[in-house]
Amino acid sequence: MGDTPGPHDAETLVRTLYAEHGRSLLAYAVRLTGDRAAAEDVVQETLLRAWKHAADLLSGTGSVRGWLLTVARNIVTDRARARASRPVEVADVADKPPVAGDHSESVVNTMVVMDALDKLSPEHREVLVELYYRGRTVVEAAKELGVPPGTVKSRSYYALRALRAVMAEEEAEVSG
Repeated sequence: MGDTPGPHDAETLVRTLYAEHGRSLLAYAVRLTGDRAAAEDVVQETLLRAWKHAADLLSGTGSVRGWLLTVARNIVTDRARARASRPVEVADVADKPPVAGDHSESVVNTMVVMDALDKLSPEHREVLVELYYRGRTVVEAAKELGVPPGTVKSRSYYALRALRAVMAEEEAEVSG
């Protein structure tokens, strides 16, 4: 055989990958998506990509499980971004009436949160922006902020508590 695997080698590889990693890959995808059917689609797409990259996987460099989990995570992320970038279709929202009204409540909620964020300490605000606005992982946020991951976790915990307190205080002022 040459450098490129034949179709039989790639098919055998995919069958082996599914036998060895299918259950853990599915469990990981279910955790990421929260939906078994969507997770099964992610696993199928991951194995299809493994088949397309059989030569790389057969070369034996790097962790196969790591590659599979990374591909699955990327598929879930890409699908979430695609859903977020397209408008909601009527068929997507079966339990709501076709006309859901204006988006003023969403705008007001955003303004309230932004105002509350301004009242937090800079350390708390920047960790929340990195994690929730920019969608970074704890490790990515730690690297961006130049602090250890444990500090990011701690700050996010206390920042969310402080944010809730500020918002509760503002709500009390408005209603009281």
